[in-house]
Amino acid sequence: MRKLKLGLPKGSLQDATVELFKRAGFRVGVSTRSYYPTSDDDELEIMLVRSQEMAKYVQDGFFDAGLTGYDWICESGAKVEEVCELNYAKSGFSPVRWVLAVPESSKIKSAKDLSGKCVATELVNCTRKYFAKNDVNVNVEFSWGATEVKAGKLVDAVVDLTETGYSLKKNGLKIIDELLISTTRFIANKSALEDKWKMEKIESMSALLQSALAAQGVVGLKMNVPVEQIDIVCTILPALKRPTISKLYNSEWVALEVVLDEKDVKKIIAPLRKAGAMGIIEYSLNKIIY
Repeated sequence: MRKLKLGLPKGSLQDATVELFKRAGFRVGVSTRSYYPTSDDDELEIMLVRSQEMAKYVQDGFFDAGLTGYDWICESGAKVEEVCELNYAKSGFSPVRWVLAVPESSKIKSAKDLSGKCVATELVNCTRKYFAKNDVNVNVEFSWGATEVKAGKLVDAVVDLTETGYSLKKNGLKIIDELLISTTRFIANKSALEDKWKMEKIESMSALLQSALAAQGVVGLKMNVPVEQIDIVCTILPALKRPTISKLYNSEWVALEVVLDEKDVKKIIAPLRKAGAMGIIEYSLNKIIY
């Protein structure tokens, strides 16, 4: 049996990635003692590696495809094909940001104020390019972790990853610039995409992963509505949501079905009932394929 060699990110993205694969229809089992997850898809051969290393291993053909952040693709300079963007992170569905931060008490207000000073980061290559672009001569040193606590004590500034900015603020830092916005990318080896079977497998996985993300926070709503109340009910539904309407057999009622954001449901249930809708059913969605 042919196998697609797939790299999944170990670390902060791991749990969110396994959950996404589950919603997409791939059951992935991860053991704390193994770097080789199991899968209910016999055509997949999976290995866990750090996101920072993923692009290079995909480029070099150790993996046919993998998932990693756009930031680590830029940092590594690896030549890979981006199959699709998957907008999720370890704790939500917003992009992550690499930002330049200094202590709140610091007089440093911009990158140019850091000339001749020291900056710590895990994203060394991208940070050096950023300062070179701004024509600022700084010493960029690699940080092995706990980067935010070093600002103002061990270094003058840090370039660190944030989703909300909460951790930086909690550690007494302020953001003075943004270097990079990053989302997760599904990437592939160029040679793998020249293989018809691998290309079709990768494209199928891409479609399923994107459809699972599209269904996040979205639900279906079914109800029965009197024919004379259809227009009123449709005005209650969120704008741009076009329902499917079908006439019930031998009845003056219709069945109405619509897909909408879950957060909108609680706002419209009472008005729908008041307008005559009955038998309202809300159901979850695993995938939305466009």
